[in-house]
Amino acid sequence: MLRLRIRNAFLCTLVVSTLGAAAISWYVGGKLVAPNKSDVGTIPVGLSGASISLETNSGMSVNGWHIPSTDATATVILLHPIRGDRRSMQGRAAMLGKAGYSTLLIDLPSHGESDGEMITFGWRERHAVSAAVKFVKEQNPKHRVAIVGWSLGGAAALFASPLEVDAIVLESVYSKVTKAVHNRVNMRVGWLHHVVAPCLTSQVYLRLGVTADELSPVDYVAAVDCPLLVLAGDMDGHTTLAESKEMYAAAVEPKQLFVFEGAVHEDLYQYDPASYDEAVVSFLNTWLD
Repeated sequence: MLRLRIRNAFLCTLVVSTLGAAAISWYVGGKLVAPNKSDVGTIPVGLSGASISLETNSGMSVNGWHIPSTDATATVILLHPIRGDRRSMQGRAAMLGKAGYSTLLIDLPSHGESDGEMITFGWRERHAVSAAVKFVKEQNPKHRVAIVGWSLGGAAALFASPLEVDAIVLESVYSKVTKAVHNRVNMRVGWLHHVVAPCLTSQVYLRLGVTADELSPVDYVAAVDCPLLVLAGDMDGHTTLAESKEMYAAAVEPKQLFVFEGAVHEDLYQYDPASYDEAVVSFLNTWLD
């Protein structure tokens, strides 16, 4: 009788613990895909342009800033990282404006002032990238076009590829969402990431309608049919240098890899403006001239 009570108590504890862990995992997963809406406000001092609104082919409204540059012959589309918005890219816009480029900064879906109820790690955000390219070509049909995509922005650009653009810059872009989740969980709970990460990635299909394995930007790099520059920090624990090198290896020529020594998963422009300017502007000048 005592053994039966002990067994039942153990099974009850196991069931309650499992349900509790599942509930916590589902809650954390919801936080990962929750939208990051905010009032972006007016164009910051130092940039001059107009607020714009684009309609994607998926029916979402995407808002942004179009910053023309006098006598420009090319436009660079700037795509922010996860949980950022167009303001994350304003330093790059100023730098590129000085270099003679017009820029378009947008809030990706579920960010800033754009529509969207869920972050999809670049999958649905890709429609905003296509809409941005279409807008630039309609505004200035003779302009050459480039994309600078940081993290989520770069993944969205890859998922949208091939695009009718003349150059792409990828900054700290994850190779596979499964690796991205494992990396981030490992930084917080160590070896337990082997248990926790699968609990999170297993939710992807239920939430987004696409499997975690399908969210692999590295599988889309070969579809990029224009010059590609990959930027990476050699101390990045979120998107490791090995992942960036994997992305670079999967790309077709012409391609370049630029590594920021000592940089983690951070704003590479803020980390080393001079090196960023040297790498990115030189690359764009070569292919947008």
